[in-house]
Amino acid sequence: MTADERAASPDRRTGLVRAVDLADVLVYLVVLNLAVQLVPAILSESFTLTLLTAVLLKGVLEVVVRVKTRARRRLGEARTPRARVVAALLLWLVLVGSKLVVLELVALSFGDAVHLGGFVSVTGLIAVLLLARAAVRRLLAPEVPATDGSPDAGRLAGHGTFGE
Repeated sequence: MTADERAASPDRRTGLVRAVDLADVLVYLVVLNLAVQLVPAILSESFTLTLLTAVLLKGVLEVVVRVKTRARRRLGEARTPRARVVAALLLWLVLVGSKLVVLELVALSFGDAVHLGGFVSVTGLIAVLLLARAAVRRLLAPEVPATDGSPDAGRLAGHGTFGE
């Protein structure tokens, strides 16, 4: 492992916040502020509340992505029709339930000061948040030098930093 890989390793924390987490929160902040400006159903009374909402969404979406990944893996590993149906229902529950959890957590945390609209607007918002996060991570991920001629040379690296 090189010095750069050790420094970027998720289990070696030199600061209070990993760079990838800070980048995610900043992306969420930009997307949320744009949504507040462009979508009438999405409201935030102040920049500070939007920043706190971005931090809350970062935490919630990290958990949701992990649970969704497990549910998708379980669906892929299901061998019997009954197991497939149960896994598909679990995945559907995670996908739908996560939007309701986001709405409820924002309501409990910020009351009427922040409103993310209803189910449809929060679904669209979360999709845009995750797409923007993926785009920024792809943009910021370092490229592997294409020196060995292998098919993997030149592809994006950094699974412990900006990769997913």
